[in-house]
Amino acid sequence: MKKFKKILKIAAISFGSLIALLIIIYFILPKGPKDLMEFDDPYQVSRPSVSSNDYMASTGTPWATETAMDIMDTGGNAYDAMAASLLTLNVTHGEAASFPSVVPLIIHDAETEEVMSYNGVGTAPTMATIDLFEERGHDTVPKLNILSQLIPSSPDMLIRLLQEKGTMSFSEIVAPAIDIAKEGFPVHSVMANNLDLSLIERFGMNIIMPYNGKVYLDGEWWRPLHHSERFTRPELANTFEKMSQVEQDALASGKSREEALQAVRDYFYEGEIADKIIELHDDKNGLFSHEDLANYEGDWEEPIEGNYENYSLFTNGTWTQGPVMPIILQILEGVDLKSMEHNSPEYMHTVLQAIELGMADREAYFGDPDFVNVPIEGLLSKEYASDRRTKLTEKAFGEMPEWGQPFDYQETIGETFEPVVELERYKQKKKSGIKFGKDTSSIAIVDKEGNSISLTVSDFPESPMVPGTGLTLGTRMTQFKLDEGNANALEPGKRPRITPNPMMIKKDDEFYMTITTPGGDMQSQAMVQVFLNHVVFGMDIQEAIEAPRFGSLNFPDSFSPHDYHPGTITLEQALYDEYADDMADLGYFVEEKEHFAMDMGAVVAIHKEKETGKLIGGADPRAESWAEGR
Repeated sequence: MKKFKKILKIAAISFGSLIALLIIIYFILPKGPKDLMEFDDPYQVSRPSVSSNDYMASTGTPWATETAMDIMDTGGNAYDAMAASLLTLNVTHGEAASFPSVVPLIIHDAETEEVMSYNGVGTAPTMATIDLFEERGHDTVPKLNILSQLIPSSPDMLIRLLQEKGTMSFSEIVAPAIDIAKEGFPVHSVMANNLDLSLIERFGMNIIMPYNGKVYLDGEWWRPLHHSERFTRPELANTFEKMSQVEQDALASGKSREEALQAVRDYFYEGEIADKIIELHDDKNGLFSHEDLANYEGDWEEPIEGNYENYSLFTNGTWTQGPVMPIILQILEGVDLKSMEHNSPEYMHTVLQAIELGMADREAYFGDPDFVNVPIEGLLSKEYASDRRTKLTEKAFGEMPEWGQPFDYQETIGETFEPVVELERYKQKKKSGIKFGKDTSSIAIVDKEGNSISLTVSDFPESPMVPGTGLTLGTRMTQFKLDEGNANALEPGKRPRITPNPMMIKKDDEFYMTITTPGGDMQSQAMVQVFLNHVVFGMDIQEAIEAPRFGSLNFPDSFSPHDYHPGTITLEQALYDEYADDMADLGYFVEEKEHFAMDMGAVVAIHKEKETGKLIGGADPRAESWAEGR
C-alpha cells in the first residue's frame, strides 16, 4: 500500500510539474499579431446606397465584390462574375462560406425574362440512415464529426453555370481567388468573431481536428487570431491551381471549352480530389463512397413563385426554407401594415405572428420534393393565406402555432401525409461543442445586359477538413432531422432542408430586385423585413437594410441539436431599449441583440428603378458586405 501511495505521489508531482511547465511555455509563446495589413473594415459601419447605370455587385466581402466588378470590367457577364466572386468568397470568408459549399442559386435571364433555380445542395450519402445514426449513439446529427458532411455541390453548380451561361474559362475565373489565397487578406471582424475561440477551445480544436487547426490557427493553439493580420490559404490555392491545370491540359489536347470545364468537374468528383475525400472518410469511419461522389448531380428546376400585391417572389424549392418568405408576405398582404407605425409593437407583433405561422408550416411540410409530396400549391394559394391570416391573435402564440392544412387548398393532391413535428424534446436543448466558424454569405449581381443572380453560399469547418487540400466539406447533414416521419427526416440520397435561400423579385412581370442574406433561421425573417421596409414604408434600399430588426425563435432551430425556445423573440438594441416591456406585455420572452447584430441577417440587394433604369444597391453593415457599381 505504501509503495502504491508513493507511486501516486510521484505521478501527482510529475503531472503537476507538467502542467506548470505547460503554463510557463504558454506565457512564453508569442500571442500577438504576425503581419498586420491596412484595412478599412466595413463591419457595423453605416453607408449610403450605391447607384449605377450599367452593372453592380453586392457580396459578403469587399474582395468578392471587387472580383465580380473586375470580371465584368473585362467583359464577363453576371454568371462569370458570380463564379469568380464565389471562389474569392470561399477564400476570404471560408470559415462561413467554404469551398466546396452548398450553393442554392436563382438567376434571371435578361434575354428570355426567365427565372431559373439551381438545386445547389448536396445529398445524403447512400449509407446515411436514421438507424445508422442511432446505432452510433446519436439522436441528432452530430457536429465536429465526419457524419455531418453532405456530398459537396458547389463544383457541380459552378461548372454547369459556366458551361451553359458563362463566357470565360475556369482558369480565368479562379485566378483572383488563387492570388488572394496566396498573397493573403486581413482578418476581418466577422471572421475574427466566427473564430473567436478560448484557449481551451483552440487547444481542443488542434486535438480533435488538427488539420482544421492548422488551416485556421496555423497550428498555434496558444495564439488567437487578430483583426487585420494577414491570413493566407496556400493549400486551397494549390487545389485551385490543380483544377485550373486540368482545364488547361484538356484544352491543349484539343477539347472544347465545355469539355475542358467538364474535365474540371470530373477531377473533383471522380479524380484526385475525390480520392482524397474518400481517404478521409475511410480514415474517420465516415459514410462517403466513390459512387456517392461520381453519381452526384445538381440540376435546374422550376422556381417556387409567390406574390405580394404586384410583386412576384421567386425562390428555390422546399429543400430550402425559401418559400417561407412568400408564405409570410401573402399572410401579411391582407393586413394594413402602412397604418401601423414602422417597427412599433403592433407592427412587430403582426409580422412576428405571420413569421411564426410560416415557420410552423415549414416545420410540418418542407423537405426534398423528390422524397416528400410537399403541398406547395396549397401553401402558396391566396385562399390558404387568408385562412392563416385568421389565426393572428392579440397576444403572442406562446409556443409554435399549429401548422395549417394546405392539402385542402390545392387541386393536385397526390399522397397526403400527417405532419410529424417533434417539439418537446427540443425545448431549450443546450447546444454543446465548439462553434468553429459559422453563418453564411451571399452574392447579388446584375450585369449590363440585365442578367441577375442571387446566391446564398455556406458551410463551415465544424467537421474534419480534407488534409492537404484546404477543402471544407461542411456540416449540412445537421439540418436533417432524425425523426421518423418528419418531412425533413434523413434518407439516403435526400437533400436536407437547408436554411440558405436566395430570392429574385419581379414587379409587374419585370425584373425588380435580387436579394439574399446569411443568418440561419433569420434569413427569411430578415428579407421579409427589408422588403416591407422598402415596399410598404418607401425606404431607400440601404435604409431598409440598416433599419433595426426583430426575430422569432419560436420553432426548432434548423441546425442540430434543433434547440427550441418557445415564445422567445430577439430585438436589436434600439428596439429593445424602446419596446422590450411592450413586447413582454404581449406575452413574448424578449432577448436583446446589439446594434447591427451579426446574427440578425446581413442582407445584400440590388434593385432596378423602372423610371430611370438605374441599379440601386445596398449592403448590410451586420457583416463585411459591400456593394459597388459602374
